[in-house]
Amino acid sequence: MMKLAFLLFALVALSECLHKIPLIKGKTVRQKMKENGLWELFRQLYPYNPMAKFDSSFAVGTESMTNDADLSYYGEISIGTPAQSFKVIFDTGSANLWVPSTYCSSQACTTHTKFDPEQSSTYESTNQTLSIEYGTGSMTGVLGYDTVQVGGISISQQIFGLSETEADFMNYMTADGILGLAYPECAASDATPVFDNMMTQELVSQDLFSIYLSSNSEEGSVVIFGGIDSSYYTGSISWIPVSSEYYWQVNMTSVTSNGETVACAGGCQTIVDTGTSSIVGPSSDIQNLLSYLGASEDQNGDAFVNCSSVESMPDLTFVLNGQSFTIPPSAYVSESDGCTLGLEDGGSSQLWILGDVFIREFYTIFDRGNNQVGLATVV
Repeated sequence: MMKLAFLLFALVALSECLHKIPLIKGKTVRQKMKENGLWELFRQLYPYNPMAKFDSSFAVGTESMTNDADLSYYGEISIGTPAQSFKVIFDTGSANLWVPSTYCSSQACTTHTKFDPEQSSTYESTNQTLSIEYGTGSMTGVLGYDTVQVGGISISQQIFGLSETEADFMNYMTADGILGLAYPECAASDATPVFDNMMTQELVSQDLFSIYLSSNSEEGSVVIFGGIDSSYYTGSISWIPVSSEYYWQVNMTSVTSNGETVACAGGCQTIVDTGTSSIVGPSSDIQNLLSYLGASEDQNGDAFVNCSSVESMPDLTFVLNGQSFTIPPSAYVSESDGCTLGLEDGGSSQLWILGDVFIREFYTIFDRGNNQVGLATVV
């Protein structure tokens, strides 16, 4: 009986350490625009630049982010007293928290929940401004402090952005704003990121968070602050040291298929980013890879293959710091909209991005305490 009581206590204690936020897989900007017959025109007016958020030319004074038309995972947080709720994208490729506000008159703000600072007794204003550069325009706003609730964790004095203007494409985003989870060095206006405040205020039992992205349904995806939930993965966790404490950047040894190197020959750098839907690489590597896979590109740069060939396509293996992580064609080919590839040309940048196409195959742990990324095969 004593053993049972101890076991139950241990299980309760363990569950209390895991602060889970369900993530919903909603409609993407691409899907919404296609439904409204606006997608082709949008892509012509605003060519998609998946590397915009990592462009060093935006590194000073702004938080650079891309207009990723395929982002679809979002979760709910609240800000203020009493709490005002918002849907946000949990983005490991940026470091600021921002939401629309009542200061904003852009069309995009009329379709989203707006934070009203006058309705919060704990809000504190500042004179600081925030500018976020997107591939298709920008969000500008001011910074303020308030209580932020994330997955049952209450963070006091959290600095966040209140939008004053938002780019037109945000009108079609399901999420209201962004919650950045990269390193503080990445944050615009020297704003302290949400997870850094969780750590300094000792609100998490471990200085890490983990993410599981479900590929099949609208529900099931989750971000967990302060712990690792073994029910989401099978086998052991492989740990890869962070090579640069700015983004969640690691060394990639090569990309291989059927035993041969097909990209990243001689090694390269890659960023593990929940805020990018696809896998992005340097132009020369991606073009070689598309040729290897027998893919074609349309006028917008989207790669596609003949649907009848998907079953015979090869696996792709990403070798990170000498450890292999393999994804099947079912992971990198989307059959919901023709048979498009989740591989995108990043232009002249030599960086790779391992986005949601990769992360859906691996339970991913972002360990700030040890500056490492953990990957384990999803169940």
